[in-house]
Amino acid sequence: MTRLNDAALAALPADIAKPAYDRSAHGVGIVHLGVGAFHKAHQAIYTEDALAAQGGDWRIAGVSLRRADAEEALAPQDGLYTLIERRPEGPSARVVGILAEVVTAPNDRERTRALLTAPATRIVSITVTEKGYGIDPAKGGLDAARADIAADLASPQAPRTVVGWIVHALALRRAAGVAPFTPLCCDNLPENGHVLARLVRDFAERIDPDLAAWIAAEVPFPSTMVDRITPATTPETHETARRLTGFDDEAATETEPFSQWVVEDRFCAGRPAWEEAGVVLAADVRPYEAMKLRLLNGAHSLIAYAGAVAGLAYVRDVMAEETLAALVAAHQRDVARTLDPVPGIDLDAYQRDLRERFANPAMAHRTVQIAMDGSQKLPPRIVAPAMEAIEAGLPWRSCAFVVAAWMRFLSGRDQAGAELPLSDPLADMLRAAYASSGDDPDARVKALLSVEAIFPRTLASHYGFARAVTTDYRRILAGGVIPAARAALAEIG
Repeated sequence: MTRLNDAALAALPADIAKPAYDRSAHGVGIVHLGVGAFHKAHQAIYTEDALAAQGGDWRIAGVSLRRADAEEALAPQDGLYTLIERRPEGPSARVVGILAEVVTAPNDRERTRALLTAPATRIVSITVTEKGYGIDPAKGGLDAARADIAADLASPQAPRTVVGWIVHALALRRAAGVAPFTPLCCDNLPENGHVLARLVRDFAERIDPDLAAWIAAEVPFPSTMVDRITPATTPETHETARRLTGFDDEAATETEPFSQWVVEDRFCAGRPAWEEAGVVLAADVRPYEAMKLRLLNGAHSLIAYAGAVAGLAYVRDVMAEETLAALVAAHQRDVARTLDPVPGIDLDAYQRDLRERFANPAMAHRTVQIAMDGSQKLPPRIVAPAMEAIEAGLPWRSCAFVVAAWMRFLSGRDQAGAELPLSDPLADMLRAAYASSGDDPDARVKALLSVEAIFPRTLASHYGFARAVTTDYRRILAGGVIPAARAALAEIG
């Protein structure tokens, strides 16, 4: 079967939407670092729709910082790909044309450098997951001891990391008298713009204090909140794209119908007309960030660890189990009490909508996919609301269950003995803490709560919280996830 490409656009079935603009008439204005499924389902779509609505030189050049998978899939297709929305009534598809090219940075450093320093590049957006930024988990700043960050600091002209590339590109632009771009973090980090600003300035300060001062004065770092559930691509994704479009598509991506993007409207060189595509432009993104991190992502962590340990492969399977679905609802209800009001959002309706999205029978979102990188995800999703709830005298009991389920997940086996992969930047530390306790459940909980990169001492030493985690962990070991969840629900009320 023929591969999707520019020549194939005219032959697409009539019900398949395709770019509503002349691709050749619009230049690149955005370089995106981290061309994965989420970017293709989220920021790329908003930019595609904004360009169709109001035009402008806002096409996207993608840069992969590690593997060549994205370039190998997209280059033969002229940057085109199929986005599939999984709906209960059946899938729908569109072909997206916003990507002008994709480069693999380790394989073509000169082209990557040229894209990042081009005067036409006005925004550099980023989706590299939480672990991709080189954050010191204890202090929150740059982890200068991390191997890739240390290498970039030693050779800043040959960067490998996202922070190294941004600083390198800004340094070259400053030296050439080219105005800076706006770095735009689109990963699930609280106040992600502020986090990225701190990392970039810290890196720059270590190599060139004058550059750091220029960045502080000239470069804005807007915060964003992003939301669209995007499962990993599977052979079924490619088969669905082939069936709906009539073409082979190695870059096909699937997602849910819902999408939301809130952006702090602070750019130094303009931006696309994202508001025409449904983006919420806000002066303060923090309430939206907290809402999403705690109600969606936090519930996802509960679903991931409880579901994976119970042998439930998909989010929809967890939501089909009555006890676990009730625990998700109870967790959301209690965590919502730690939130400030969110402009334009009914939090009760938001929680109900989330649970409907989780239960979508057409979405095959694997629990083990969500379970990755728990050491990076638990602090903002579970630990922060637990600490705030304890301090304010609000309910926190469900947070303890999430931590206990995560600890049980670290065993590497589910209840039936099937392997559970541990993919985490702190995997060695976690394995060491897990093994140090022998077979004593109480000692294991204590050892894991002592990992300060995840649990601050104030929480780890809180008697009630530690006792609840231990209780839930022992119950999961003794009777399994669902009976333990039932007992926790009875205590939550």
